[in-house]
Amino acid sequence: MAVLHRLTSSKSNQTTIPIMPKILPTLKVSKKGLTKSSKSIEILVIPKSSDNSNQKNVGITLDQKLIKTILASAYKTVSITEIKTKNDLVKLVNRKPDLVFSGVKYFTFGNEEIWLNDFLDTNHISYIGSSKNALNSEHDKSIAKSIIKKAGIVTAEYFTSVPGEHPSKASVPLRFPLFIKPIKGGDSIGIDALSIANDFIEMTAKVAEIFAIQKSRSLIETYLPGKEYSVGIFEDETSKELTAMPIEIAVDKNQNGHGILDFNVKKNDEELVRKVVDKKVYCQLSEVAKAAFKALGGKSFGRIDIKMSIDNIPHFIEANLMPGLSKGYFYRCCSINLGLNYEQMILKIAKNRMVS
Repeated sequence: MAVLHRLTSSKSNQTTIPIMPKILPTLKVSKKGLTKSSKSIEILVIPKSSDNSNQKNVGITLDQKLIKTILASAYKTVSITEIKTKNDLVKLVNRKPDLVFSGVKYFTFGNEEIWLNDFLDTNHISYIGSSKNALNSEHDKSIAKSIIKKAGIVTAEYFTSVPGEHPSKASVPLRFPLFIKPIKGGDSIGIDALSIANDFIEMTAKVAEIFAIQKSRSLIETYLPGKEYSVGIFEDETSKELTAMPIEIAVDKNQNGHGILDFNVKKNDEELVRKVVDKKVYCQLSEVAKAAFKALGGKSFGRIDIKMSIDNIPHFIEANLMPGLSKGYFYRCCSINLGLNYEQMILKIAKNRMVS
């Protein structure tokens, strides 16, 4: 069963929605009265001996047995396949499943790197997730913001830096306060109370910290003080219609007087997740998220993060085109907006990718 997590709004009635725990439980799926589809699904994974949590080629860590149980409740043929060699991929093509369900981005065989979804595209096999180009674009936040700006979507002004690249206040192209984070990575790693820089000294200190610890350039952007949102996206493979599912994410103010969705807040589940009740804001968020998803080349499903400026204009922050499928914002987007439980979310991801 899902764990119930109470999420409260400061002004509205309390809302209780289910979120999945970090370790997902065994799921018992009822099969009574259910006509199963004859379509086949293969769940692709890396070898069991590999440490999935440290694999850069794994975008989504799946509980493969749980996913199989859920999919098998609606599809007659569901299997788990370990890909150990390039020949395993060749065999997959010969079997021609109707859908590949996987969180693996790419496989490495010796010196050869094969991106799974591009490989499947070439061989006309449906899959969940986005292409290599889309995943690379959203992974580098400066590239993502560049694409977003060219598409005419509003995002905060920004520049990137490493220690010494901007040696004086005069060399900084934007006004303070600024928001600073690693140019790559997710889960708010590298973001904390010091990510808001009010002057040049604070900026250089944070840039130096990110470079020393994360080994990364810093993305530095105009600080947006407004509310923060995350918008889940579903794409229907047949109609190409996008469904947007906005949620508001509220965080208590820290010692510096700012509410920052930082690493520790996410790790400790300290944020409040709320339904977006204002219809105008809901439509604005949905419009921006859909446009951003399309501009970045997103497919299947994903999540777009948005923040309001001081004058309540929604700004693109970043994208996640391979959002986690256990506890996380994408699941909460589905639960709050569509009333889906975890099983229903997984089945919808699969169904949306099936070609009629």
